[in-house]
Amino acid sequence: MQALEILKQYWGYDSFRGIQSEIIESITSGRDTLGLMPTGGGKSICFQVPALMMEGVCIVVTPLISLMKDQVQQLKNRGIKAEAVYSGLMREDIVRLLDNAVLGAYKLLYISPERLSSDLFLAKLARMRQVSMIVVDEAHCISQWGYDFRPSYLQIAKIRQLLPSDHVPVLALTATATPKVVDDIQACLRFKEKNVFSMSFERKNLIYVVRETEDRAGEMLHILQRVPTGSAIVYTRTRQQTVDIARYLEENGITASNYHAGLTDAEKDYRQTNWTKNRVRVMVATNAFGMGIDKPDVRMVIHFNMPDSLEAYFQEAGRAGRDGKNSYAVLLYNQQDIKTLNRRVPETYPDIDYVRQTYENVACFLQVGVGEALGRTFYFPMETFCRLFHQFPVQTNAALNLLNNAGYIEYHEEQEFKSALHFILRKEELYRIYEADEQTDLLIQAILRTYSGVFANFVYVEETNLSHLTGLTPERVYQILKDLHHQRIIDFIPRRKTPTIGYTVARVETELISLPSIVYEDRKADFEQRIDQIAHYATSTDTCRSRLLLHYFGEQTDRDCGQCDVCLAKKKTPSTHADEVQQAIQSIKAFLQDGQEHPLTDLKTLPLKTDVREDAIRYMIGEELLAVQGLNVSLTSP
Repeated sequence: MQALEILKQYWGYDSFRGIQSEIIESITSGRDTLGLMPTGGGKSICFQVPALMMEGVCIVVTPLISLMKDQVQQLKNRGIKAEAVYSGLMREDIVRLLDNAVLGAYKLLYISPERLSSDLFLAKLARMRQVSMIVVDEAHCISQWGYDFRPSYLQIAKIRQLLPSDHVPVLALTATATPKVVDDIQACLRFKEKNVFSMSFERKNLIYVVRETEDRAGEMLHILQRVPTGSAIVYTRTRQQTVDIARYLEENGITASNYHAGLTDAEKDYRQTNWTKNRVRVMVATNAFGMGIDKPDVRMVIHFNMPDSLEAYFQEAGRAGRDGKNSYAVLLYNQQDIKTLNRRVPETYPDIDYVRQTYENVACFLQVGVGEALGRTFYFPMETFCRLFHQFPVQTNAALNLLNNAGYIEYHEEQEFKSALHFILRKEELYRIYEADEQTDLLIQAILRTYSGVFANFVYVEETNLSHLTGLTPERVYQILKDLHHQRIIDFIPRRKTPTIGYTVARVETELISLPSIVYEDRKADFEQRIDQIAHYATSTDTCRSRLLLHYFGEQTDRDCGQCDVCLAKKKTPSTHADEVQQAIQSIKAFLQDGQEHPLTDLKTLPLKTDVREDAIRYMIGEELLAVQGLNVSLTSP
C-alpha cells in the first residue's frame, strides 16, 4: 500500500502535514534521516506509516515509558501489531515479547534505551529475520551537546552493526536541537550521509510573555484570572512546589491538581485523566509531566521558575496551543532565579576530588573491593548513603551522573520496580484459617487466577491489572494488599522507584578515576552557556521573543512576531516617543536660551536620538517656537 492509503485507512487523514511526506519518502528509500519537528508536529506518523509500508519490524527507541505504552495501545486499537519492552517487565515477559519479534509477530517494537545493551536483547536482535528501520525518538539525547544527554543512547549506533543487513536505515526525530546538536546526532548515529528535514520552529499562535516579579504566586494567579478559560500547565522546579501551588490555586477558586515523578502510576493516570477531561483546569507539575501529552486546548503554559535551558523551555512552552488557537507561554522570573541557576553549575559539576570521594564512599557503602563487582547491580538508597557519609543529595547525584557518563558505573536515579507479593499462608491454610470480606476475597481470587507460583516465590503484580479484573479502584487494590501484608497473609512489596548502581567495569583504585573533557570541562562550559542564553532571553527587552528562540535553534528571521511582550511594548512607542520629543524640546530651549543664533549643526551635539531631535525641531518650527535663518537657528521672541 502507498503512504496516503495507509494514512487514510488507519488514521482517517486525507493528507500529511508539514514535512511528514518528505521524511516518509526519504526513510522508505533507505536513507538515514533526521527530522526536526516542533512539539505537536506529528512525529509518530513519520515512522508508523512507513513501518506498515516496509517489510519486517520497526524498532522504536524512546526513553518515555508512558508514551511508549500509550502509542502501543493506540496502534493496537487501530489493528496494528505492536509491543513494548522496558524496565520493570518480568524477564519471562521480555523473553516472550522478543521471541515473538524474532518470529515477525509485530510491525513496531518499542524499546527503552536502557534495554539496548542487555545480553538478552542483543542475542534476540541478531536473530530477527528482518528489521525495516530503527527509529530514535528524542534524538537529542544521543548528543553530548544535547540538553538531556543519556549515555544509553550511544548503544544505538552499536546495534546497527549486529543487524543481519547493513542497509537498515535510521530515522532520528527531535523537537529541540541546535545546529551543533543536529550535526552531532548524525555523527553519533553514523549516518551514511547528512540528511536533515526541518520544519520551522515558529509557533505563530503562541504568545511569549516574560514577567519579572517578586510575587510569583500573585502574578500567576492574576494571569490565570485574566485568561479565565482553557486548560493550563504551571511548571515548577520541585515536587513540593507542585503541592503548594496547586493548593494555593484551589484556595483562590481555580481548580488544580499536581503531578511529579514520585507519584504512583495509578495516581498519575488519575490526575492526568482529570486534567485531560477538564475536571480540573490547571496541572501544576515538574518537568516529569508533558512528554507524550497531546491535549490540544491548552491555552497557557506558565513557568513558575526559570528552566535550565532554552531547549527545555521551548519544548515545555510548546505544549500550549496545539489546536492552532492563540495561547500564552509565560515565564516568571526575578534576579534570584539567575543567581540560583548560576549556583547550579558547581552543584552539577562538583570538582574531581569530590567525584572521587563519592566513588570511594559508594564502594564502602556497597562493600565492593578493588577489582570486584564487574557486571553487578545494587540498590542504592540515596538518603541512607548521604546520611552515613555526610554528603548532600544534589552533589552526590551529580557526581554519580559524571561517573556514569565517564563509564565507571551505570547509575539510574529512579529505576522503577513493579509491586511484588507472595502468600505466606499455604493454599489449604488460606481457606481454612482466613475469612475475607467480599472485596478482599474478590481480589485474592483474581490474584490466584492470574498469577502462578504465588505460594512459592514473589511474583510481580500490576495494581491496575487487578483493578480491571475486580472492578475495584487501583487505590482500593493497593490498600487491600497492604492490609493483607499487615495481617501476615502475604508479603507485599509495593511498586517503588529506587536508585540503582551497576559496575560496568570492576572497581578501580580511587586515585585512578579521571573524567574526560567531553564529560566534564566541555559539558560544564556548555551548561554555563545554556544558563547565559536562558537568562538573556528572560532579561532582553529589545528583541522579539520569538526571534530570539528561532535564532537560538538556527532559524534566521528578521520578522518580529508582533504579539510577544517585547513587540507589544514597541507598539506603545508613539506615546513614549512623544515624551522623548517633549524632553528634547526642553533641551533645545535650554541650549538656545542666550537668544543668539546658533548653527543648526550645533544641535547635533545634544545627547538626543536622531529621530527624536529631528521631530522636536520640526515641531518647534511648526509651532513657531524656533526661527530659522539660513543654516542658523534661534528661539523666537516671546
